[in-house]
Amino acid sequence: MALQVGIVGLPNVGKSTLFNAVSNSAKAQASNYRFCTIEPNVGLVDVPDTRLDKLSAIVQPQRVVPTAIEFVDIAGLVKGASKGEGLGNKFLANIREVDAIIHVVRCFEDENILRDEGAINPVGDKEIIDTELQLKDLDSVEKKIARTEKIAKNDPKAKRVLDVLLQCKNHLEQGKNIRGLKLEGEDKEAIADLFLLTEKPVLYVANVDEAAILTGNKYSEAITKVATEEGAQVIVMNNNIEAQITELESPEDKELFFSEYGLTEPGLNRLIRSAYQLLDLITYFTAGVQEVRAWTIHQGWKAPQAASVIHTDFEKGFIKAEVIGYDDYVTLGGEAVAKEKGKLRIEGKEYVVNDGDVMHFRFNV
Repeated sequence: MALQVGIVGLPNVGKSTLFNAVSNSAKAQASNYRFCTIEPNVGLVDVPDTRLDKLSAIVQPQRVVPTAIEFVDIAGLVKGASKGEGLGNKFLANIREVDAIIHVVRCFEDENILRDEGAINPVGDKEIIDTELQLKDLDSVEKKIARTEKIAKNDPKAKRVLDVLLQCKNHLEQGKNIRGLKLEGEDKEAIADLFLLTEKPVLYVANVDEAAILTGNKYSEAITKVATEEGAQVIVMNNNIEAQITELESPEDKELFFSEYGLTEPGLNRLIRSAYQLLDLITYFTAGVQEVRAWTIHQGWKAPQAASVIHTDFEKGFIKAEVIGYDDYVTLGGEAVAKEKGKLRIEGKEYVVNDGDVMHFRFNV
């Protein structure tokens, strides 16, 4: 289930440079002029997980397959995008299709990189993007209100939908994002067909200069304060350095690079893991001599749903799941000993899969 994360922000904040760094399958053109990216670039990115290494060391499979997320490099938005400025309608439509947003904000000074918005102001930049997304959502909500009002007088279900829409309208008119309403159940379902932009979960990347990689700076501190107030996370990194790291092929060269900048791992690893968590995802594993593989599912999925990401037949004909907890699997050195020690469990259709479960499904179709 390749879920998509869209990379957004104002022009020339480092979006395409970040995409180049995270993507193993595509290279976006990074240039110092507006609307360099018009069609969104898409790259499938492996999710770093050291548990795969430990499982493969025990099983010695023919291949190891990590789970992955799709990153989408969306062109820079500008003030007025919600009204079509800078090809805004097209860019906003691209955002509508993703599952979550990584919002890159400029937290560095460089007179050689164009900036139309004046002095460096990451909080102000964030507000520009927020406003454009809110205005677009407000337009979508108002159109559905107009359609729903006609039938809400005699339809209790439509009345419930209308109440939610009016709540969303009021929230957006106050300059607030829909995700702040924390809608659930039927309320969430009432607006599901609108794919509202400000309902999507967001993660901020503070793109700092080299001197601030480890400590951050006044700009990253400002955006972190605002993000924390809305319950969002900020990753501080230098996108140019991250792109350079991905160009290094040998582990030795990477270690030297990390040492030079005082890093223990690429900032991208933190970003990718955070994006994965942002989508409320977990991983379970299958482990056999042919392959050790990580599978992505949503938190709270039951065993048949988890089996469906391997093949839909697994869910249709689900009989049972053989489950070993990751810690037991690694501590005991594999399936055989885990079974001998009574750590292999037989679970049915109501079993809620845990992060790290090593599973084998029995099915019949």
